[in-house]
Amino acid sequence: MQLKDFHYTVPEELIADHPIKKRGESRLLHLNKSNGSIEDRHYYDLVDILKEGDVLVLNDTKVIKARLITQKSSSTKREIVLVEQHGKVDDWLSHRVLYRGRLKKDDVLHIAEHELIVKEILGNGLAIIHSKVDLRELAERYGNVPLPPYMNRTATDDDIERYQTVFAREAGSVAAPTASLNMTDEILQKLKDKGVAVVYVTLHVGLGTFLPIRVDDIAKHKMHQEYFSIPQASAKLIREAKLSERRVIALGTTVTRTLEYAHDTIMGTSDHDIVGEADIFIYPGYDFKIINGLITNYHAPESTVLMLTAAFASWDKLKPAYDHAVNQQYRFFSYGDSMIIL
Repeated sequence: MQLKDFHYTVPEELIADHPIKKRGESRLLHLNKSNGSIEDRHYYDLVDILKEGDVLVLNDTKVIKARLITQKSSSTKREIVLVEQHGKVDDWLSHRVLYRGRLKKDDVLHIAEHELIVKEILGNGLAIIHSKVDLRELAERYGNVPLPPYMNRTATDDDIERYQTVFAREAGSVAAPTASLNMTDEILQKLKDKGVAVVYVTLHVGLGTFLPIRVDDIAKHKMHQEYFSIPQASAKLIREAKLSERRVIALGTTVTRTLEYAHDTIMGTSDHDIVGEADIFIYPGYDFKIINGLITNYHAPESTVLMLTAAFASWDKLKPAYDHAVNQQYRFFSYGDSMIIL
């Protein structure tokens, strides 16, 4: 398969650069993966679409204000973006960053009264910086929400709330699990009342997820690693659902990568939390082991997340669904509308 096989055209005016006014009222396209039929719904209709006994899996990662504007001694400004957390004991005093502009080893960067020292230049726009203060604390005080570059705007106070899921708990992501941005506490409660089991995993979303594929043959693409954790209780409920032939629904591609990467351990008899570094690249031809349904947003052409979605739905059914979404003027990408594939 070639990269060009996963190209489509989305009109610029359909790219959502701001969230819908009220969370949970986004549109939802229901795609039947068996016959390719399409139904136009709303996100709150998930309560009708999911059924008693289903297990809905959510990613409870929390986006940090990862974008920081620093100043060199020469008064030159440098933008740095903290890279996602890896592991519970990840060192936030010395940490990897993406940077714009020129940096060299031993440069001193200033944020208010704080100094950051460039310890190492890694290449490809990455460096390691050292701080005497936890960088997550500096990010919370002085940072901005790391909105996707295509939005081409500065984050606002509204983004602090809206570029975050309502169930975010574990800080460490530098990008949101976007299909979850449309979920509300009210919808979750209605699903639970219906008998849908709602469980959580954590996968800290990294910028690498959204980096372009730079090879024509997609099989040669290497995915970056992302830290994940699956609580023992979540794994138990997922395993029981699979063994009793009940559906496991992933809310987003981040959940999908987590569950599919750890499928052997989930289906084993583990008596502890499952943790690791997921680097699975899912594209058409992949045999899904855990998920039976996928709720996801509309993804950029030629992206790894589009290929994952195409692997689950099959491209010959997903592409017409995307064409339909364009014709019906759905909103695309992170702040856009969603689809459920069952």
